[in-house]
Amino acid sequence: MAEELSKRYDASSIEDKWYQHWLDKNYFHSEPNPEKEPYTIVIPPPNVTGILTLGHVLNNTMQDILIRWRRMQGREACWIPGTDHASIATETKVVSLLREKGLTKHEIGRDEFLKHAVEWKDKYGGIIIEQLKKLGASCDWERERFTMDAGYYKAVLHAFVELYEAGYIYRGKRLVNWCPATQSAISDEEVIYQERNSHLWYMRYPIKDSDEYLVVATTRPETMLGDTGVAVHPEDKRYKHLIGKHVILPLVGREIPIFADEYVDKDFGTGCVKVTPSHDPNDWEMGLRHKLEFINIFNEDASLNNHVPGHFIGLDRFEAREVIIEQLQELGLMEKIEEYVHKVGYSERGNVPIEPYASEQWFMNMTELVKPALAAVRDDKIKFHPGHWTKTYEHWMSNIRDWCISRQLWWGHRIPAYTCQECGEMMVQVEAPSECRKCHSEAPKQDEDVLDTWASSWLWPLAVHKWPEEDEDLDYYYPTNDLVTAPDIIFFWVARMIMAGYEFKGDIPFENVYFTSIIRDSKGRKMSKSLGNSPDPLDLIKKYGADALRYGVMLIAPKGQDILFTEERLDVARNFMNKVWNASRFVLMNKDFDLTAEHLNPDKWQDLELADHWILHRLNVTIERVTKLLEDFSFDETARALWDFIWNDFCDWYIEMIKIRLYDGTAAQKQTAMSVAIYVLRDVMKMLHPYAPFISEEIWQQVKLPDEPDLIITSWPKSNTRFHAPKEAKQTDFLKKVITAVRTVRSEMNVPPSHTIKVVGRVHSKVQLDILTRTQATIGKLIRSEEMTFGLDIVKPEFSASAMVEKMELFIPLEGIIDLEKEVQRLEKEIATTKGLLKSVEAKLANKNFVDRAPDEVVIKEKDKLEHYSESLKKLEAHLETMKAL
Repeated sequence: MAEELSKRYDASSIEDKWYQHWLDKNYFHSEPNPEKEPYTIVIPPPNVTGILTLGHVLNNTMQDILIRWRRMQGREACWIPGTDHASIATETKVVSLLREKGLTKHEIGRDEFLKHAVEWKDKYGGIIIEQLKKLGASCDWERERFTMDAGYYKAVLHAFVELYEAGYIYRGKRLVNWCPATQSAISDEEVIYQERNSHLWYMRYPIKDSDEYLVVATTRPETMLGDTGVAVHPEDKRYKHLIGKHVILPLVGREIPIFADEYVDKDFGTGCVKVTPSHDPNDWEMGLRHKLEFINIFNEDASLNNHVPGHFIGLDRFEAREVIIEQLQELGLMEKIEEYVHKVGYSERGNVPIEPYASEQWFMNMTELVKPALAAVRDDKIKFHPGHWTKTYEHWMSNIRDWCISRQLWWGHRIPAYTCQECGEMMVQVEAPSECRKCHSEAPKQDEDVLDTWASSWLWPLAVHKWPEEDEDLDYYYPTNDLVTAPDIIFFWVARMIMAGYEFKGDIPFENVYFTSIIRDSKGRKMSKSLGNSPDPLDLIKKYGADALRYGVMLIAPKGQDILFTEERLDVARNFMNKVWNASRFVLMNKDFDLTAEHLNPDKWQDLELADHWILHRLNVTIERVTKLLEDFSFDETARALWDFIWNDFCDWYIEMIKIRLYDGTAAQKQTAMSVAIYVLRDVMKMLHPYAPFISEEIWQQVKLPDEPDLIITSWPKSNTRFHAPKEAKQTDFLKKVITAVRTVRSEMNVPPSHTIKVVGRVHSKVQLDILTRTQATIGKLIRSEEMTFGLDIVKPEFSASAMVEKMELFIPLEGIIDLEKEVQRLEKEIATTKGLLKSVEAKLANKNFVDRAPDEVVIKEKDKLEHYSESLKKLEAHLETMKAL
């Protein structure tokens, strides 16, 4: 038998102990087992640069709940962990580290830079993995992968070569989203649009051989230096006569054509559009249609290059804007400037406005790849939870564009394309060629670019195994079952994994995708370090315990809704853990026999009482409900169902009901009560384990039989038909209502807890009378009554408070228990105080200045007070009326 439970629950004393025990026993590890059905989850690999956040707590707790639950159900559960190399984030960290040493990556060269990157990764990377262990994550750590492991790296190159040979990957010069901060192309999904207050500048472009000019409106005057045309709508009568003529581009002197294109919105601005094909996606298309000149005016850092007049060369794009505006005004070529609000695309990583930039890049044609991935979700082969994300997915997939997969970085999977420096032959292959296959010259040069991070992580469900090699593990564990991830990477990752699954394996990568919610603070703001509203989960674990953190976050995680987090929620969860601990201690302290299988065999139980039938019936209901809720990914409802049963049914009612047998019953009565209590407690620990693994394992050691396994690998509970007792459950619910009604009267009438009372009941039926008669001793114990009288023809005693329960009238004589006059005076005084408080709050909320100027949380607090005082006043006045009527 394990050591007895300590008087006080101390999470820190058990968490590390049990985690190490589980590791020592190798419980987290999985191997293919043809006798068992697999259950597989792959972790969304956190960035190797990352540290644990509340978002990770939410996501990984849900995954751990699923994996522990399925493990207990007898599935061959495998949760594969790992980290992502995070090209931009890691490279930025290493570049910053080098800068502190007075170095740049170009000074030391690619090979030396990669050595620094690996050193940094080995020293600082993967911290989050150790933090996940503190949370209790039961991952198969023997299977931990990194997206730049040798095997994974080779898989990424294999996929690239296969897609290139199939004609899906090509190289071309296209307009891309360019991040001047990282000096790399980024995908559409990495562009974050932010609303900005700006201006609309109306500029005059003189018409050649004329005193007239066209007025064009733009939000980006700096790009005018790269203009190669002015477009008007073909049906715009104002400009029809000018189509085919030219304007002289101000500040540059270049002649550029006026042409017609239906893309132009006649009603926006002046109806004339300046066209800069190299720096706007719509202009790019018009440039191709009308064979305009393509002039790139920016360097990779968004400074102006030598394709602009000399005095602009080297200026930052926003410095150039100011100079252009000033010079146009001096020349009288600025018609007007209007204030204008519009959305500007920012680089997610670089946090600077992106530049549409013509660049030679690698692209993936998505036309065919997207078809089976779109059908899989539409046909419910893959189910999204919540379901509304399906429409978001369909919209994006139906409007998908070719994917720019190259990045101008060094840390990542280098593109396996090799070009002969003699004849120009390009070879795309996994292994570096030793010579050109065409002219046989030595050492073809490898492409400098690396792949977009998502072009490696889209293979995650496959490449965590030995794919593309034949692999028993892959055949057994793929497709995976469930994916838990954030909705903001539905396009970056989820959609692309589905495409990769069909392209490389001919099957879905997972059956279900659960999209987590966004965690916000109590004011509805996203968690961030800059706002100071993002607590460190490790600090929370130290303060509350990992179980309380896990359970507390689950309690407030409704499906499809944002989560409003406050530490008070963890106080609630910690109180729950204390309740579980103390109730378990009580049961175990009253057990005066060595637990055997006989005590847990319902066939051996003698003379079950009403409370026993009720708790076993409620246990059945709870097992079925919790199992169904987990199947539906209803994590918060599961947490509440456990709370309701454990705190309310088991702790507050059943344990209280059996105390009379434990203290004053016969040996047989006590053994039956304890046997049922321990039976229920065991199943409680099983159901609680996925949510609170540490405390449940500690308590399980006290209630398991000597030959039973640890809780983590014991069987998930099943409902027992013999415990089905709806009749007894209904009777007990009536009993609880009676007890609650009497307790309410005691409280409202301010009856001191030490006073015993008399209870008289006029029952509505003989059934009620039978229930009350059979359970009279229990009722008396729970309401502190030594004298109770129940009958069909009972007369209401004088000076009695009353209550109704299912048409039964309850009377509590108060003579000699309370001083009526003093109680009336007390209530009148409390009513006067409450009215004063209510009047003060009403005055505050009636003050427009206060409501308009006070912080939202202060106003909300006052409104809560108003509701509280109003409700209190109603109850106090009702109590006073009752007292006066006695």
